[in-house]
Amino acid sequence: MARTRPARWVAAIPMALLALATVYPLVFTTNVALKTRREYVLDRFSPAGAWNWDNLVRAWTSVGMSRYFLNSVVVVTCSVALLLVVGSMAAFALARLRFRGSSALFLGVLAALFVPFQVIMVPLARIMAGAGLTDTYPGLVLAYTAQFLPFTIFLLTSYYSTVPADVVDAARIDGNSVYGVYWRIMLPIGAPALLSVGVLDALFCWNDVLIALLLMPSAEHRTLMVGVTSLRGQYSDDIPTFAAGVLIAAVPVLVVYLFLQRQIADGVTAGSTKG
Repeated sequence: MARTRPARWVAAIPMALLALATVYPLVFTTNVALKTRREYVLDRFSPAGAWNWDNLVRAWTSVGMSRYFLNSVVVVTCSVALLLVVGSMAAFALARLRFRGSSALFLGVLAALFVPFQVIMVPLARIMAGAGLTDTYPGLVLAYTAQFLPFTIFLLTSYYSTVPADVVDAARIDGNSVYGVYWRIMLPIGAPALLSVGVLDALFCWNDVLIALLLMPSAEHRTLMVGVTSLRGQYSDDIPTFAAGVLIAAVPVLVVYLFLQRQIADGVTAGSTKG
């Protein structure tokens, strides 16, 4: 037992340093957001004297973060819902239905994972402009769906492939159609993977700046991350207000992780423990 303690310390010290490096930016941003401009100019690293909530209120109301927050919620919710519906159907077909070209189609999905968005950025912008979808919620939702659908299909296909074939065969013998097998069998079984992939897709969409900046140029339709980026230029002399905007954007992600970390871990590992 005594021999294992040094080994534990060797592993614990780097992990503790990594945790500190991860937590410190959030603590620093929170501290700056609660300072007045005078306190920040005098000493940016000292703890805030009296917590000043005016910066958060100003960022939420006057700066327009509330509008950006609502835009992000609408776009992310619709995008994740569409990703899970289309992705789960495609994954079920690739994993359990044998048809001509299924292997080539799956390889195409894998290939799409390695295509950077910068490669398709200009064609995507032209297509959206030609279809009249620029600066609209449906346009951004479709763009997010196209960008993150290969990732969704890949993970869900890997999970559905671990479901025993006997389960699907038994459902077909009971009289279920292909759609019935998908709706009654595969969706309930795939709930852990759907939750995991849904959370990851939501984080991808929530943290995106490039796609939203390209397709939503007007200030009215900005997403939260684009709004935070614009704050850096507008409030370069008011860092506490900018920090308050960053904190507003970071809190939802932190809350999602804190409440769903176990489900995320279960969904990521579920595919490797079934079958």
